[in-house]
Amino acid sequence: MAYAFGRNLLLNSVGFERLIDAFEKIDSPDNAGRAQAYPPYNIVKLSDHLYTIEVAVAGFRQDEIDITAEGNKLSIVGKVKNDNPGQFLHKGIATRDFTHQFTLAETVVVREADMVNGMLVIKLENVIPEEKLPRKIMIGAKAKLVVDER
Repeated sequence: MAYAFGRNLLLNSVGFERLIDAFEKIDSPDNAGRAQAYPPYNIVKLSDHLYTIEVAVAGFRQDEIDITAEGNKLSIVGKVKNDNPGQFLHKGIATRDFTHQFTLAETVVVREADMVNGMLVIKLENVIPEEKLPRKIMIGAKAKLVVDER
């Protein structure tokens, strides 16, 4: 049971790839602990420091989606406004209220958000402070700390 809770937490986290990889190695075929599936979303790692979260929001207008970043929480809320003047003869596009919450690493910041071809695209960047960058420790009494240039 604790594993399912941890799995949900990791599925909605950005910047914790090592932890996610460790849990995936011990993954079981049981999918009972999956994160919320509507609307579907992708988390894409573009480079060591750039990510995007893509949420399929077909049928939603920009004014029906609210994005909030507070601390290490990123919340995306969709609220449908039923102001369609017509009567649906067939409604195949699901547009129901939703909430997605993502836990971001302390160093991940939201850079921008846009809607492109029915997808909400949120761009994130992992900004690592200089004091947290890898450092090479020189041996000797007069040695200085040097940032490793890998």
